[in-house]
Amino acid sequence: MEITETEALKRMEAYCSTAEHCRAEIVEKLQRMGVAHDAVEHIINRLIKEGYIDEERFCRAFIHDKYRFAKWGKYKIGRALQQKEIPSSVYRIFLDEVDEGEYLATLRNLLAAKRKSIRAKSEYELNGKLIRFALSRGFEMKDIRCCIDVSDENGYPE
Repeated sequence: MEITETEALKRMEAYCSTAEHCRAEIVEKLQRMGVAHDAVEHIINRLIKEGYIDEERFCRAFIHDKYRFAKWGKYKIGRALQQKEIPSSVYRIFLDEVDEGEYLATLRNLLAAKRKSIRAKSEYELNGKLIRFALSRGFEMKDIRCCIDVSDENGYPE
């Protein structure tokens, strides 16, 4: 079943009005619908012109949601936005707006919660597991070091 450009535009307007979407997501969705390449470009340009697609607005919402609700670190958020073909010049501005104190507090809370569920034979092993956990959440090593006490039981740095 071939879909017309007008029909595809109407569907994408409805789709974009329910949640924030980036250009790459809409292009992919249109291609899966079988819309011709030149029609995809017309539809995308029209959606941008009419304000249905706004990369900056999308970045702001994406960063807010992933940081606040999924507790992702800046690195993981940046990588996800790169996969959505958002230029770093666009998203870097909004990542830098994240309050550093709140960001580190979020990481400390995540580490404190995780610490309760980890079994380790030594403080060294425990810290290693916490570091791997925080790295998998997309936090950078410099921030992880700030939040983990990397000293042994005697209080001496390792």
